[in-house]
Amino acid sequence: MHGLRQIAPDPPDEIAHADTLRTTHSRPELLELASRCAFGDSDADARMRRATWRALSRSFGYGVRVGRGAMAMHPETFDIGDGVFIGEQALIQGRADGSCVIGAHAWLGPQSYLDARDLVVGEYVGWGPGARVLGSHHVGVPADIPIIQTDLVVGPVRIGPWADIGVNAVVLPGVTVGTGAIVGAGAVVTKDVPPFAVVAGVPARFVRWREGAPIPPHNAVKPECE
Repeated sequence: MHGLRQIAPDPPDEIAHADTLRTTHSRPELLELASRCAFGDSDADARMRRATWRALSRSFGYGVRVGRGAMAMHPETFDIGDGVFIGEQALIQGRADGSCVIGAHAWLGPQSYLDARDLVVGEYVGWGPGARVLGSHHVGVPADIPIIQTDLVVGPVRIGPWADIGVNAVVLPGVTVGTGAIVGAGAVVTKDVPPFAVVAGVPARFVRWREGAPIPPHNAVKPECE
């Protein structure tokens, strides 16, 4: 039902409340307010979660739902579209020098983890419960020092509109998942996924094209993830 939900403008008093919070509270104070209502189950708690996330974010759309226990790090780098659902205990780990764009009507399942160093999640994306995306990795060389002391490489991740990421799937740094693609449950995506492709497995491999979807001609190059 989420994908069919019609979005109406949020109440003016709720938007005004967020504007007031932004101008009268410091960032640490806003984060403290957000933590106080993070696990509340009442309508007032849900409203305050929206208000504090709106006040903290770079942009924040109408009709956003923030589940209990959802957490945000560096939300000042977030652009969240209309009708986004953020599931319970989801963690969006923004970075001070990063950028996180979550398109309209995206659905982020409970206990999702998004490493949002350089992340774009397109509109109407389904992100399964427990699915994860990583935005960087250590190069691992030289071998005579701990891996966590080696250089860190940021890999932009792009999840195209309409794509569906299965339960507990993992998307690695630098990967693009094309429009309308499906990533199977538990898959580990190490390479780009073409639009309207279905991939599964560890590492994820091409399974088939989605039925009725536009596909490349027969002589086209096989998907890299095959």
